[in-house]
Amino acid sequence: MKVHYETAGDGEVVVLSNSIGSNLRMWDPQVKPLTDNGFRVVRYDTRGHGRSPVPPGPYSIADLGGDVVELLDTLGVESAHFVGLSLGGMTGAWLGQHAPERIRSLALTFTSVKPGNVDMWTGRAKQVRAEGMEQIAAGSIGRWFTPDWIAAHPELAAELRQMTATTPAEGYAACCEAIAGLDLTAGLAAISAPTLVISGADDAALPPSHGQAIAEAIPGARFEVLGHAAHLGSYEQAGKFTELVLEHLKGAR
Repeated sequence: MKVHYETAGDGEVVVLSNSIGSNLRMWDPQVKPLTDNGFRVVRYDTRGHGRSPVPPGPYSIADLGGDVVELLDTLGVESAHFVGLSLGGMTGAWLGQHAPERIRSLALTFTSVKPGNVDMWTGRAKQVRAEGMEQIAAGSIGRWFTPDWIAAHPELAAELRQMTATTPAEGYAACCEAIAGLDLTAGLAAISAPTLVISGADDAALPPSHGQAIAEAIPGARFEVLGHAAHLGSYEQAGKFTELVLEHLKGAR
């Protein structure tokens, strides 16, 4: 399926993959630093999100990974660096296992390969199909950011809350179904791409233990924990996050 995407810059391609309930705008803080350092940024809306098509669910992680492969084919890109956050990181872990020839390096951030909470995810899918996204959006900000950050950035928090509120309900629900029951643990040891794993010290949604388990299973992976960061640490600690990612990408050139 052809997803909506935007490109910026020239050089080696870095694909940025968004979290559930967001869109490619969540990567705004990273675009200029990456292009300034000689990378071509390709950010896209996961299927069911932003301006991408919303096919009826459920979706699978193979569907989401296949969309990235099709995107690379569309762009004529043989292989790319891949940075994914939350659901985007799950997509990256699938790609590292099932399309290794297309992946130059991986940054799996604020994510998990075995999220658990199956009933929560299936219940959330049912809820948004019945009630829409408003209640989910109201709760998402408290998961994405620490209270101190929300208090210091009320306008930006409101803008990001609206990003979730305007996510298509069916797309969100179908991605919930992709996460429910997901377990990519068995294939981690086969990932050969240079891998950076980042978790947030204050991430209640997917605590650092999830990231640590990924890093311990992937040969040679590096694990970092960002302090004062909840689930959307790419925004809350944009400077430190981007610095880690850039260091990783330059090392994988």
